[in-house]
Amino acid sequence: DILVDGQLCDCDVVVNCQVGDPVPLQVKLTNWSKHSVGPFALTVMPYQDYQNGVHNYDLQDAITFVGSNTFYIDSVKPTKDTVYFGALLFLYTGDFYLNIKFHEDNCSRELPLSWLCLPSVHIRATEPVV
Repeated sequence: DILVDGQLCDCDVVVNCQVGDPVPLQVKLTNWSKHSVGPFALTVMPYQDYQNGVHNYDLQDAITFVGSNTFYIDSVKPTKDTVYFGALLFLYTGDFYLNIKFHEDNCSRELPLSWLCLPSVHIRATEPVV
């Protein structure tokens, strides 16, 4: 589950926020399997989509994280969940997206790291109403 500013997000929802206001972000990972899973790293990467196949991830002047954009999860027991809490601060107006990925954080494996990518979250940052 992904909540942005308290709103449950899916691929059809655009979350509106104001420039300069911290926007709470919550990502919950639930383990529905019969075995514990982990360790994982959750990474949130904001980007802009130029609608021509180009994604701009170089947004350090437009978005900042309150806290870290990476969260480490040791393990999640069966039928339990873990939640990442963070916040984003948008410095400019525009349409932004969040690329949210979970990946195995186990260095002892010889296989490539496996990734689980959630659908992108669409956030529209607008001017504050005065």
